[in-house]
Amino acid sequence: MEVASLQTILLFISFISFYVYIFLLRRKANKTATHGFKSYPLVGTLPDFLLNRHRFLDWTTAILSRCPTNTAVFRRPGKIHGVITANPQIVEHMLKSNFDNFPKGVRFRTLLEDFLGEGIFNSDGDLWKIQRKTASYEFNTKSLRNFVMENVAFELKTRLIPILENSARNDTVLDFQDILERFAFDNICKVAFNVDPGCLGGDGTVGGEFMRAFEDAANLSSGRFMYALPSSFIIKKFLNLGSEKKLRKSIAKVHEFADKIIRTRMEERSEKKDEDLLSRFIANTENSAEFLRDIVISFILAGRDTTSSALSWFFWLLSSKPEVELKILQELENIRLQNGKTIGDTYSFDELREMHYLQASITEAMRLYPPVPIDTKACNKDDILPDGTFIGKNWFISYLTFAMGRMESVWGKDCCEYKPERWIENGIWKQESPFKYPVFHAGPRMCLGKDMAFIQMKSIAASVLERFGMDVVMEKGKSPEYLLSLTLRMKGGLPVKVKERIV
Repeated sequence: MEVASLQTILLFISFISFYVYIFLLRRKANKTATHGFKSYPLVGTLPDFLLNRHRFLDWTTAILSRCPTNTAVFRRPGKIHGVITANPQIVEHMLKSNFDNFPKGVRFRTLLEDFLGEGIFNSDGDLWKIQRKTASYEFNTKSLRNFVMENVAFELKTRLIPILENSARNDTVLDFQDILERFAFDNICKVAFNVDPGCLGGDGTVGGEFMRAFEDAANLSSGRFMYALPSSFIIKKFLNLGSEKKLRKSIAKVHEFADKIIRTRMEERSEKKDEDLLSRFIANTENSAEFLRDIVISFILAGRDTTSSALSWFFWLLSSKPEVELKILQELENIRLQNGKTIGDTYSFDELREMHYLQASITEAMRLYPPVPIDTKACNKDDILPDGTFIGKNWFISYLTFAMGRMESVWGKDCCEYKPERWIENGIWKQESPFKYPVFHAGPRMCLGKDMAFIQMKSIAASVLERFGMDVVMEKGKSPEYLLSLTLRMKGGLPVKVKERIV
């Protein structure tokens, strides 16, 4: 049978299924979940989902803000039932109190396995525990912290600062999101694999093909969660059509890059004694080349996309908050004076720890624009959530970090304001419960790279802000559109004009 005929049949089946499902869903739309337990209405009908999936975060935030406990039941075609929430008590229940009942699950792993394979972010059980244990050993060493500091300083002095100086001299427009992604990519490759791809080298355009392939793979993989008929991606994948065809090509390029890193590191194993993260996994001869590749891709995703996303939104927010920028500059000046530093000098770890207001400013940016805006788990067996909502076996449950930052019940009436002061107490940055602020996850899966991320983000922000001002080339008062991928990226990047400060 020709591909065109198969496409026609597929379209017809989808059309019929769509309207049958709408009919059935409308009969249930005004009912609540049964089982005799407390529950809340459905999160809209399928037409609502199709109309709003391009703005899924804003849509679900509005719905959850109207629900009594910021929690709602969600139903999709293909018997996909679940709960979405912005309730800290429920987040604690699923990530800590009842951790074993809420793994990643088969659905999540299946949708992302082509891209992430069996890496740490897409695995459960013993496979996850082994990776977690190996990685946690490395992340808890002082040598890693020092290595991170050295690499960040090198990347700043030899690559990022010169690019910004050149842009300021020539009055050019830079996509600062792209620059930050390249910086983070170089850094994670050096720290985790002891490989320097030099993606920010030269004029900052090296490795563009890989960068685009990685972005496409992440975007298209996450897009599978938004299909009207969830299993339709399997048919498209089998026929190698549309987005699945593009995804296959993108993943092939990503795999090629990851395989090259592994080959290089294995060839150098006898010559180098560096105990980077990848070396520890290579040392276990039971780990296959495919498994090592999954590890490489997972850590590139974690190290490249999260910190660059956080800083992109931070610099955009700062562009409209001159009073916040001034306070950061005053804090940096005080630290320099106290430690005999001049502008351009590398900050030590202890000096970075003194930057309380800067840390508060970055933390607040991530509250409103979390790098990972949604996290999804599966439910192993029937459960009752802390607010009384029933969740059934094989349902999914998602907590929306993006929505949590905008809940009045969680952060107060000024929840939608960018206000770093909410993180300051007696001049010191204060932590919040990770279940109220799950930007770095929480419980047993708490982000191992949190401290490393803050070292990188504060180093970049301090070094850039003390030397340059940035004008965002965007319509005044207009917020950037976001791309809902595995991480929260700006659609179209962050175009800026850089100006050197007069010191």
